[in-house]
Amino acid sequence: MNCRQWVIAIALGAALGWFGVPSMAQSGNTFKGRLAKVPVDGKMVPIIIGTGMATATLSGTKVTIAGTFEGLGTNATTAQLHQSKVRASRGPVIGELTVTKAASGTIGGDVNLTADQVTALKAGLLYVQVQSEKGPEGHLWGWLLP
Repeated sequence: MNCRQWVIAIALGAALGWFGVPSMAQSGNTFKGRLAKVPVDGKMVPIIIGTGMATATLSGTKVTIAGTFEGLGTNATTAQLHQSKVRASRGPVIGELTVTKAASGTIGGDVNLTADQVTALKAGLLYVQVQSEKGPEGHLWGWLLP
């Protein structure tokens, strides 16, 4: 093997965890969600608009959320982590997150989870929800999936 092939082999080995250091992809502790508008009635369709992305990283029982959103029809006011019994169904708040109070911005925060909530996260039953001035019961939401 020449020097270039060794460098490629070492990089590949590190990425695949061959050297005892697991990569994030292998650990199963990273979750991602696409934020989209919550279900609304006809009069709210022009107001409840926008998109976003969120990533959650689990370390023990602490989950760290980081995300962005853009194009809201009204300024964001709050963001929360929720747990649902089934995907695409509302559930109770399990943690508060910080959010930029604007039509575009960031979401972030740490939430300490119970063992049952960690199980729910791994099953895709936790979601991020952003509320806004004209969508106080929800504007964007997205399920965190492995």
